[in-house]
Amino acid sequence: MNTYSEGYDDRDSDLRPAFDPHSQPQLFANVRSRRLVAYLIDLVAIAVLTFVMGVMVFFLGIFTFGLAWALYGALFPLVGIAYSAFTLGGPNHATPGMRVMGLEMWVWHGAPMYPLLAATHAIGFYVSITFLTPLILVVSLFNDRKRLLHDILLGTVLINTEE
Repeated sequence: MNTYSEGYDDRDSDLRPAFDPHSQPQLFANVRSRRLVAYLIDLVAIAVLTFVMGVMVFFLGIFTFGLAWALYGALFPLVGIAYSAFTLGGPNHATPGMRVMGLEMWVWHGAPMYPLLAATHAIGFYVSITFLTPLILVVSLFNDRKRLLHDILLGTVLINTEE
């Protein structure tokens, strides 16, 4: 794929932002709107996976005399976190929805995403929209990289892969 982090070197002691909105404005064009559509695509995918897992938990509950049915309350969050960890933290640096919309997520200094950071990003997203829904979106209007609140807290940046 593309290599936006070509200049990234683990040995650099002075980490500088790898994605500059002033010298590379094409990386941030329409990121907000494309991110919203990507989220809706991913939400449908997570819902389908949750349904499939729900059917599996139902049958598992029959064999465990109802004990497995306690998983229903945590099923959607667990599937969402695992979905993000394995897709966003994978080699493509994007969820399937992000790939469809031509987006990738990187660490602010150009390092690739990894599964633990991707899972933490998903948890931060779901917690922040639960308590601060309008604030996480408003934050993106006031920064050059169009980052949301949890992106800033975790040091991630979303960029375009198509120029």
